Amino acid sequence: MYASHNDRLSRSMDRSHYWWRLTGQCSNMSGSLTSLGTQDALMAVLFAVVATSPYLAARKNDTSVALATVLSLMLVSFLQFSNSIISGIPMQFDWPIGVFGIKPAIMDDPGESYRFLSSAWMHADWIHVLSNVLVISLVGIPLEQRLGKGRWIAVYALGFMGGNIAWTVTHPDSLIPAIGASGAAFGLLGAYMSCWPNDEVEFPLLFLIRAWPIWIIVFVRLGLEVWQMYSIQSGTAGESTVAHMAHVGGFFLAYALARPIARGGPYSPSGGLDGESVPSARTFDMGILESDPWMEAGKPLEGQAARVLARLRGEGDEPETRRAWLEELSEHTICPICEGEIVAVVSGLDCHIECNISNKHVNWP
Repeated sequence: MYASHNDRLSRSMDRSHYWWRLTGQCSNMSGSLTSLGTQDALMAVLFAVVATSPYLAARKNDTSVALATVLSLMLVSFLQFSNSIISGIPMQFDWPIGVFGIKPAIMDDPGESYRFLSSAWMHADWIHVLSNVLVISLVGIPLEQRLGKGRWIAVYALGFMGGNIAWTVTHPDSLIPAIGASGAAFGLLGAYMSCWPNDEVEFPLLFLIRAWPIWIIVFVRLGLEVWQMYSIQSGTAGESTVAHMAHVGGFFLAYALARPIARGGPYSPSGGLDGESVPSARTFDMGILESDPWMEAGKPLEGQAARVLARLRGEGDEPETRRAWLEELSEHTICPICEGEIVAVVSGLDCHIECNISNKHVNWP
């Protein structure tokens, strides 16, 4: 999360942050939704449409909300960039940040409460948004497979709300907009750490891109945040426009509430660093894979179909993975009874394959 640049270098009251103020260019950053002209108001509506469209598409097509979030953030940033080109003002100084960013000094006004949500979609530049998108995609997608879509959205919201609340409480007099999805990204890490700390995800860390346990990623990323906060507080570090407190706030709020949220989802939380994640009853109800319709009909699968079936049996213990392999299997097989087409039927995270002519021929698993 960034606290936007705003005339001259000044230090915040608690010395936990430094701010850049640039003359002239920040006149646009003092606005609110009610002060927008017609053209800017239409642009604000377009921001809302662009931000929500990927989620509507994900719901309609039953696709990943983590990927929808990545697309939403990228589209909003592209719109920010386009608006800055039209206005001739850099992204970090243009009116959307002043209108949609968190300003702690005015957040007691109910009319400004929308900023708690909108600030998570604003970014200062492309490096800012891409750094958040990296975490949301690499950590968020496997976490969604653990939590399910609805619970993932709840955890993501806890992250950016926790970050915004932490920043507002610790900088109550600030009118400088704070923006970004970093609190939400750290919230995903917090939820993963709380529920499945031993899960491994591909992540760039310590100059290596490889599968790291979540607890190591958290140790490094959160440790750096705490160290940077201490360095700024003690005066040993230089100026920073990064809202480190928002990162920490997002992490710990999601960490504290993730386990109750995860209960009842596709996977129950593990027992901690020494515990294993346990599939929930919903996962056990996915069906047994040991036998298959082709073997039972005396027509065992061969070639590519047999290889896909083997991968399904070896890797199909999670709903999303099982769905992917069942969809692949349906493309390489025919009904052993009538030689009709095999189709994959998806309902949420549940998936099975059946004969397109009659599900009495094949309805498996």
